[in-house]
Amino acid sequence: MGFVLGSIAMLLVLVGVLFLVGHFYSGSSADLVDWKPTRSPDVEAQNEIDDIQQMLAAQNEMRRRRGAPERSEEKLREEVAAEELERLRWRDP
Repeated sequence: MGFVLGSIAMLLVLVGVLFLVGHFYSGSSADLVDWKPTRSPDVEAQNEIDDIQQMLAAQNEMRRRRGAPERSEEKLREEVAAEELERLRWRDP
């Protein structure tokens, strides 16, 4: 029984020390663990733009095969905005 209580006590002391270090550390949590984002926000934004263009191009290719008219990004944004407004209308009582 003494071993179990000793193990639990040591675990609680370890967790307590970690909480104290985290609480009294003057820097940010990211500094504490030396975390840096892998890519900048500008690169992430450009990746999103590229993804949208690639998806739209692939969708237009499939629409051409079916004989349907192509979509432009502006038309797609209008459709998304209209669907979002409709979704918000259904959500509000």
